[in-house]
Amino acid sequence: MGCHRGELLPRTTQDQTLFGPAVMRIHPIFTSIKDWNSDGKPDGIEALIEFQDRFADPTKASGKVVFELFDYRTNMPDPRGGRVSEPWVGRIITLDEQQARWNRTSRTYAFQLAYADINPERTYVLTATFELSGGGRFFDQTILQGKKTVREKSEPASVFPVVPNSGPSQSGASEVGPTGATTPTSAPTTDVMIPANSPTTEPRNPPQESERVAPATNPTYQPTGRSAQP
Repeated sequence: MGCHRGELLPRTTQDQTLFGPAVMRIHPIFTSIKDWNSDGKPDGIEALIEFQDRFADPTKASGKVVFELFDYRTNMPDPRGGRVSEPWVGRIITLDEQQARWNRTSRTYAFQLAYADINPERTYVLTATFELSGGGRFFDQTILQGKKTVREKSEPASVFPVVPNSGPSQSGASEVGPTGATTPTSAPTTDVMIPANSPTTEPRNPPQESERVAPATNPTYQPTGRSAQP
């Protein structure tokens, strides 16, 4: 006997309270600057957002999300500096949008935020404001650390003295005195680019070109608290 999909039953108010989204976060490991077309230049940010229910288990949500990117301010209570790009607006409301964004491995929703002028050596603050379809709002932010350049230094080569020639000198050749020695040399240094905080696991294959989120021109949502409002 095969599996039979019965009629979909609506979620009760109690089910929604227990198993509906209670917390949202921007995934701090998988969210990063990406090169989608493999041309050696970053194309934008791949942002993954995760929802959890009251049991701290991953769950799904329906609504609209607004992403904003800011400069990073060091040693400030609010690390957000000036906004560097127009906001991006994404939707996960319809069945097709849910299927296109959902990642079964990481249990998150993925959004490609196209921004050709992004600098991987700079540190940014990425924020996400999510408005639930049934009411309520979530907010979260994460810091995208820039890459740091570390110069690798080489130790100087050892100095080897020249051994005097003990045999008779040849015609036209000069003898090397006992005090002759080579001068120390050092190997050239090499710049090593080390990511400050790079993910080591790819959650899934990047979405197709049609799935990328284009920047919006008129942001309509402002950051609020992290927890949902009734």
